[in-house]
Amino acid sequence: MVEDREVKRLFSVDGSPDIGVFVTCTEDFVFLPAHLNEKLVREFEEALKADAVKVFVGDSILVGLFVVGNSKGLVVTPYALDEEIEALKAKTGLDVWRLPDKLSAVGGVILMNDEAALVHPELSERAVALLREKLKVRVYRGTVAGVKNVGMAAVATNKGILAHKDASVEELEFLEEIFGLPVEVGSVNFGSPFIGAALVANSKGYAVGDETSGIELGVIESALGFV
Repeated sequence: MVEDREVKRLFSVDGSPDIGVFVTCTEDFVFLPAHLNEKLVREFEEALKADAVKVFVGDSILVGLFVVGNSKGLVVTPYALDEEIEALKAKTGLDVWRLPDKLSAVGGVILMNDEAALVHPELSERAVALLREKLKVRVYRGTVAGVKNVGMAAVATNKGILAHKDASVEELEFLEEIFGLPVEVGSVNFGSPFIGAALVANSKGYAVGDETSGIELGVIESALGFV
């Protein structure tokens, strides 16, 4: 086993530090665009202590935007192809559902861990019901720093939450209440407040955009329980 101090934490995908647009994870799996080279895939596996699943979703490399899930299952963009869904099922053993909503970037509109979810205020009742019934989470509507795309404005694991640096006291208290976890504010990629666009994390590890500063790394590790 590679020691934590030796594990790569700073990443880019196709030259972009916004790795959360391309990559997402659960406790057991990290989902990546199928075109990535094996060295990079292995580095993501080590960082997140999760098994790699290389896929395209919606015939796109934007896997971080088009997949969201937890230990009970996965939700994908309505535009996911049948063969992509079958591949996800086969590679993970998880059930996979298309989100029944016009909001297609599921990774952007849903902030979720194994117990709860905060979703875009305009997400449909059908979509909320699917999350409750299939992924077994408590679901609430809300914003983070006034941002409706909550999956881009924060990251939640089973150990902690890191949120947009401009989130209000009321929003932070709401996050703490619904997830039952400590919440901190921070940034990524040398000042970007859009945490979910550049940070991929579970309770075992994290990967973040390669423009992230040492101070920002310290806040990430504190917020997500790695110190």
